[in-house]
Amino acid sequence: MTKRFAKRLALVAMMMSVVTPAVSAQQDGEAMPPSKPGKPINTGEVLSGELTALKVRDVKNVGKRIATYQITSEPRRLPAPSGLCNLETGPETFQLVTSSDAQATQLKSFVGKEISVKVDEVACASDPGQMSEAVVTKWSLVRKQ
Repeated sequence: MTKRFAKRLALVAMMMSVVTPAVSAQQDGEAMPPSKPGKPINTGEVLSGELTALKVRDVKNVGKRIATYQITSEPRRLPAPSGLCNLETGPETFQLVTSSDAQATQLKSFVGKEISVKVDEVACASDPGQMSEAVVTKWSLVRKQ
């Protein structure tokens, strides 16, 4: 019985030695400051960030791939009623919904690069197939000069 007690005591002592420095670091003020909500993005404003392509399969036509792209940018607040999309700072990933093959082809050449789009319609992600925190359903590419 004393061997089990000794093993448990040693385990507790080891766990306390790991936890104690982390707790004292937080108490010393070394913890990260709370994040502030991102600046708002409204209809007609420009959203900039790195474009990535996602591998997504269509929920309705099982197995069929859909061209899906997303922009990763700084946190942004959406217009009401969406607000912060149940996030502390607002969404950072925005899925670009392509309405035509021409839009998909246009985005394909910019994958991995910094792009800017004019946002005409944006909302929080709500469908299970959406991989981003927010969805931009109507947009247009902004050319850099």
